[in-house]
Parts: sequence; C-alpha cells; structure tokens
Amino acid sequence: MLNVYAASWCSHCKKTVEFLKENKIAFNYIDIEAQPDDVVAKVVEVNGGFDWVVPTFEFNGKWRKGKVFDPLELTRDLVEMGVIQ
Repeated sequence: MLNVYAASWCSHCKKTVEFLKENKIAFNYIDIEAQPDDVVAKVVEVNGGFDWVVPTFEFNGKWRKGKVFDPLELTRDLVEMGVIQ
C-alpha cells in the first residue's frame, strides 16, 4: 500500500490526496505531525536530512521525497515506484 506522509495545512498534500482519490489509487494517509520521532526522522532523511517535506511517499521500501504538486511528474513517479502501471 502507498503511504503518503502529509500535513492537513499543506496545499500540495491536499492536491495530491485529491489526485490519488480521483484516480482510485489506494493509499494510507499519515499525518506527519502526529508521528513518533523515528518516523519523522526517516522522512527528514528521505528529504535530505534537514527537515521534513510533504507530501513524501513510501511504497514497498521505495521512497519519493516531498515535492510540489505536478500531476504529470506525480504520475511518472508512481509508475517508477510500481504503484501504478
């Protein structure tokens, strides 16, 4: 299952979640601000080690760092991660 680390106030997260729902892509929404330190530390590591950036994805051990919402880039990344074909 695709894990989406996000924040409720993040406009890029909201657009990403809307995109996933519209395209019927199953995912777990994970509120980054409610996670324990070890989870936050992993998201920080994925995003370069300075701070967490959302939305960050994890799927079967493959990570996608946080990026601004771009439907074409998101689709390409989901294919590359194996989430969709």
